Amino acid sequence: MKEPFERHEIKVAVIGGGTGSFTMLSALKRHTSQIAAIVSMADDGGSTGVLRDELGALPPGDVRQCLVALSDSPKVRDMFQYRFDSGTFGGHSLGNVLLSGLEKMTGDFNEAVETAGEILGIKGMVIPATLDDVRLKMSWDFDGDGEADKSIVLHGERVIDTEHFMYDPRKATLSLTPAATLNPMAIKAIEQADVVVIAPGDIYTSLGPLLIIDGVGDALRRTKAKKIYVSNLVSKQGQTDGFTVSDHASEIERLAGGDFLDYVVYNDATPPPEILERYDAEGGKLSQPDEVALDAAHYTAVSGNFLGAIAKANKADSLIGKRSLIRHDTSSIAKVIMKIAAQ
Repeated sequence: MKEPFERHEIKVAVIGGGTGSFTMLSALKRHTSQIAAIVSMADDGGSTGVLRDELGALPPGDVRQCLVALSDSPKVRDMFQYRFDSGTFGGHSLGNVLLSGLEKMTGDFNEAVETAGEILGIKGMVIPATLDDVRLKMSWDFDGDGEADKSIVLHGERVIDTEHFMYDPRKATLSLTPAATLNPMAIKAIEQADVVVIAPGDIYTSLGPLLIIDGVGDALRRTKAKKIYVSNLVSKQGQTDGFTVSDHASEIERLAGGDFLDYVVYNDATPPPEILERYDAEGGKLSQPDEVALDAAHYTAVSGNFLGAIAKANKADSLIGKRSLIRHDTSSIAKVIMKIAAQ
């Protein structure tokens, strides 16, 4: 089995999925070639959901995003991101179809990801967090007795992602059905890394499905790597409304089964009023830095102006322009991460 890291450079493992991992990986690859992207595998919406249901394939979407982020070949990147607008393949990205085809051809999703990485000429490695066919579940058990009629249960990443929670998500249990087996390569990457980065992303549908896999939390507490959480810039309407920076960090650790963070990197700058107005229209609010709680935390809080440019449309992906506007300045964050790694 191939090792996650091969050269004598700073070794970085990035945990997450979707846009947050994409942007972090795109910046970090400028500083080191030794990157292992550990990717959530609970997605069941959009093109990924159709391929899972119709082909019995493992979810390719977040894996595709991470592969593209680690590639320096613009034309092949755009090819993988290209999304068909109509016809039989309407809504599918070419990279998703290719990954599912490679999985069916080889019978091994790990091998499919490795082959796609060779096509893209990636720096580093992309590691599916689990190779099990799992679905996400979120539940509130008010009496603690597990009785179905006394609980609220949400099934599936797509459903949870769009839900406006009636109750505090910090009192919910997030789980995978069936219970997932952690990919051994993910354990190796966490144990061998110099730095483990928890990328920004939706807590309950992007980061949580990975952190709750049995063995991830223990590996994070056991590794000698420096563990850094890059806090979300904004809250998610109907889910993390009012979450401060320390609230985000606390929930990340709860899902992983206990304290493990060494650093939390967060933005303390405010976007221009016109940008805030546009984002308010989407229901998003900036995550407020709660200095008293951050100063008292067991981790070191690192602040800065980490606001990036507004997200722009990409001709290769017809959905990019429909996603949230505010982005991290991941170039600046990558420099902070590498500085921490060198300490």
